[in-house]
Amino acid sequence: MTYTDFDERAVNTIRFLAVDAVQKANSGHPGLPMGAAPMAYVLWTKFLKVNPHNPQWFDRDRFVLSAGHGSMLLYSLLHLTGYNLPLDQLKNFRQWGSETAGHPEHGDTPGVETTTGPLGQGFGNAVGMAVAEAFLAAKFNRDGHNVVDHYTYALVSDGDVMEGVAAEAASLAGHWKLGKLIMLYDDNGVTLDGQASMIFSENVPQRFDAYGWHTLTVKDGNDMAAIEAAIRDAQGVTDQPTLISVKTVIGYGSPNKANTHHAHGSPLGEDEVKLTKENLGWPLEPEFLIPADVLAHFRQRVEQGQQWENEWNEAIRAYSEAYPDLAEEFAQALSGQLPGDWDADIPVYEEDARGTATRNISGELINVIAPRVPTFLGGDADLAGSTKTLIKGEGHFAVDGYNQRNLGYGVREHAMGGLNNGFALHGGIKKPYTATFFVFSDYMRPTLRLAALMGIETVHVFTHDSIGLGEDGPTHQPIEHLAAMRAIPNMVVLRPADANEVSGAWKYAMQHAGGPVSLVLTRQSVPVFDYEPDKRIDLVAKGAYVLVDAHGTPDVILMGSGSEVAIAVEAMKLLAEDGIQARVVSVPSFELFERQDAAYRASVLPPEVKARVAIEAGVRLGWDRYLGDGVFIGLDRFGASAPYEDIYQHLGLTPEAVAQAAKSQL
Repeated sequence: MTYTDFDERAVNTIRFLAVDAVQKANSGHPGLPMGAAPMAYVLWTKFLKVNPHNPQWFDRDRFVLSAGHGSMLLYSLLHLTGYNLPLDQLKNFRQWGSETAGHPEHGDTPGVETTTGPLGQGFGNAVGMAVAEAFLAAKFNRDGHNVVDHYTYALVSDGDVMEGVAAEAASLAGHWKLGKLIMLYDDNGVTLDGQASMIFSENVPQRFDAYGWHTLTVKDGNDMAAIEAAIRDAQGVTDQPTLISVKTVIGYGSPNKANTHHAHGSPLGEDEVKLTKENLGWPLEPEFLIPADVLAHFRQRVEQGQQWENEWNEAIRAYSEAYPDLAEEFAQALSGQLPGDWDADIPVYEEDARGTATRNISGELINVIAPRVPTFLGGDADLAGSTKTLIKGEGHFAVDGYNQRNLGYGVREHAMGGLNNGFALHGGIKKPYTATFFVFSDYMRPTLRLAALMGIETVHVFTHDSIGLGEDGPTHQPIEHLAAMRAIPNMVVLRPADANEVSGAWKYAMQHAGGPVSLVLTRQSVPVFDYEPDKRIDLVAKGAYVLVDAHGTPDVILMGSGSEVAIAVEAMKLLAEDGIQARVVSVPSFELFERQDAAYRASVLPPEVKARVAIEAGVRLGWDRYLGDGVFIGLDRFGASAPYEDIYQHLGLTPEAVAQAAKSQL
């Protein structure tokens, strides 16, 4: 553990790549890379098990830069260690079309494990990755055959540990004793606005002690030997996650800006860059200097990484010989593909006027899918009895059962979303799902947005979707939430109208690629329609379809989603008594309907039929694209506490109201 002047030059190479990139862009955050470079150098050259030439190698260690504003630290390391991130990309930092965005973006830059920047999110993702590693190791490893064996590391900041999502995730990590999770806390005592002491006086290691973490402190962030010793100590603790508090100096080396908030989120300025280079003995020219011997040192990670992957491949071959069936299942999990027979048991439901809640049917579907997809798992925010999302025959993920597929998150919706994103990012987990009441999607919205931004394949089960939940009242009754969820780009929202649409919704969700899916489900019972049930399962993927048609050209189109489709059907019958021909269109998903070609959309909503009524137990926002000059029956107020039938009646969501609105246009 002897570090020399050479190591200091290597650290300064990281620092000044970041400084020069931020200065050239005239935008960015130089302070964190300057202060955290020593700990990053130690981690990346002494510990981090990766293969830069194959960033997706499965058994790599995961590194999460939760403090995403320090992105140039990560980009510098990726370039230096041999990832496919050319120096020109560093010179193009924060510019249009570059692979070096202002904050790290998963999918755009090789080696970036997750999109970070909104503080605390990477913390939650890292905990999720550690859970995924623990689950897969428990499920697939056998004595002498550890085919899943890697660490999750994260670099977190003061801002990260202030965020509530980090507190929730840290509590879970300690409870689950995730010994292969190691967090490096960049404890520089400075925030964007000034000294952290003006708003932050807690003892962070003591807080993490209380969560059940192993905690260590390195008093000098430039003491690389002490940092290395701390990480080795952390690796030796197998029954607790570790937080290593490293006391750093933000903007280290800058004579006038070090240890101040002026180094946080702005370029140093040309004069200060010059002074900093002089202060640390770094050549003033050229910019983006990488000494040849330093680069050769970093590039040793390429050969080492390939050796690690080769050894793993040999381990996989031995595993396949010893456990051929298990190895085949493992390969299937790592492929990211569904087994060929995964949907063999998807049920078709018969007509049932009384029906059942769509949340109940969703629970049945989960338990139809789970036996055929062994790494399909999920959890709930202390609401499994209500969301119906438990996988039967499985226990809860716990210290003595890391191979179990039910995750109990407690009342921690935000962490639940962050961990779930971590599962999807880690790989090997197929369609991880979360579950809570729809109104509490507010608590996890940042994680939903990031799932959509990254295009990762998560599923979110939201039950108690409207005023239909009844007596719990307006605090629990979603009103604006459908519109808000539909507003997230790249999020597919499915609100099925009956049991067969639930079958279709889950069938679609399991196959959807390139983004998350939200299933929005009822607490109250809804009828099962008798209209071509097996055909309708597949029509859900169209986003909207004709549920019941008129005889000939319809006089009016009635449309809705979820539980309100049944109201539209009853309104159709009332109109028929008066000789008015109505078409009922079920609209389970705006997003999927918009993806259909113009001819299909016109076949469902003929442009010549101007009389239209839409009904949904929520706000109008979004429906105008289909209504034209038609009438919307919904809500522009919060709900009420009463039996749900009474609420619908008092707030005017009734067949009679729909029929009257239709007549008013004819």
